[in-house]
Amino acid sequence: GDIGAQKERAKNDALERKDFLFRYVHRIPRLMAHLDKPVIAAINGAARGAGLDMALMCDLRIMAESATLAESYIDVGLIAGDGGTYYLPRLIGIPRALELFWTGRVIGAAEAERIGMVCRAVPDAELMATTYELARSIASQPFEAVRAYKRSVYQGMTMSLDAHLDMVSAHTSILRDTPEHRAKVEAFLQRKQKK
Repeated sequence: GDIGAQKERAKNDALERKDFLFRYVHRIPRLMAHLDKPVIAAINGAARGAGLDMALMCDLRIMAESATLAESYIDVGLIAGDGGTYYLPRLIGIPRALELFWTGRVIGAAEAERIGMVCRAVPDAELMATTYELARSIASQPFEAVRAYKRSVYQGMTMSLDAHLDMVSAHTSILRDTPEHRAKVEAFLQRKQKK
């Protein structure tokens, strides 16, 4: 974040600062959480603090091999206030997340991929091409199914198994009535007949 702006806001009292965070800063992760479309981050350079948290809000992350990540809030005596404490433990587990929060340690692309912070680490020159290729691949799939997957995965993280299966059966039943499903089944059957 902008350290100068933070210094200026520090002149406000704690309640005003909390209200500012909730109204303005936290609006972003709340909006991102409700997007029905997949959101892909292409990480190039140094993603620190809020920059990393913004990437963590995305559904998928592709990272350039020379890029680095750090939850660096601890270096200025703060905690991740932009969603990092929500997203990072869900991606890499509590012990690894706490280590990164408590130390502010910088990690590279290979480690980020190994521990699950990013889907792929790619050569710098291939970052945007790889990201766009993934986006095109997802965009070529039936949108209603893509949206149902996103909802099922995220909502399922807070549900019992029975509630989750009930939700998935509703999504599946609805998807069976879509033109995209019927077209995909018809294309599959035609390919099978040609063999």
